[in-house]
Amino acid sequence: MTDRYAVIGNPIVQSKSPLIHSAFAQVTGQDIDYGKLLGPLGEFAATVDAFRAAGGRGMNVTAPFKLDAFAYATDLAPSAQMAGAVNAMKFEGDRVYVENFDGVGLVRDVLHNLGCPLQGRRVLILGAGGATRGALLPLLVEQPAELVIVNRTVAKAQELAALAQQHQTGQVPVSGLSYDAVQGAFDVVFNATSSSLTAELPPLPGSVFAPGCLAYDLTYGKGLTPFLQLAQQAGVNRLADGVGMLAEQAAEAFAWWRGVRPDTAAVIAQLTVPLV
Repeated sequence: MTDRYAVIGNPIVQSKSPLIHSAFAQVTGQDIDYGKLLGPLGEFAATVDAFRAAGGRGMNVTAPFKLDAFAYATDLAPSAQMAGAVNAMKFEGDRVYVENFDGVGLVRDVLHNLGCPLQGRRVLILGAGGATRGALLPLLVEQPAELVIVNRTVAKAQELAALAQQHQTGQVPVSGLSYDAVQGAFDVVFNATSSSLTAELPPLPGSVFAPGCLAYDLTYGKGLTPFLQLAQQAGVNRLADGVGMLAEQAAEAFAWWRGVRPDTAAVIAQLTVPLV
């Protein structure tokens, strides 16, 4: 019997999830049907209820419903609790299990696909929104030397830094700063702001990029974004966008649902847009 899954969002036409999960199902021999579901604003619960009643087994969640999914859940994984948002749901009877795989997907892309260790490195994250919040614990598990969060509204960066310090099991120093307070050079710099969606440049000096630095833009499919251009102009030759993160978080959800983790290399190659 074919099991039904879907991604819910609004808008949803742009989602690559059906392509990704269909490819995963093909290479792993899983019998699933995966579609897109346009959720009317204000009707998330009713839309998911109908999908479950029709036999749906699980869903990915994208904007603007990640907080709605958090509220809808009966069982919150630690990843979802820390992120305060959900990107994957699994339905078992009257239980709704939820996860947030974004941070795990990001770290796996950096470590395994890009071959960039994080242990002992200085790490800088631009932005203090949901993407950063979801990435904090997976990043801290890798024991960087230091993790710095910068944001235009410094109080939000400081709030996330305090949250990370509270929840981490190690002793990694975490701080929240304004852009003009950033000092020194970093081995890995993540752009987790929405600036690349609007072709804007974060107010960041080129001096933050250490020799051999990895500059990583969580936005994908936009080519050489202003952030990546800044890094390139500063001499950085290790540039990446979020396509690997997209594929890896999807693979985590697929494994959670189906019990088998697909290889992501073919999907990443298919979705990669040259950084030019």
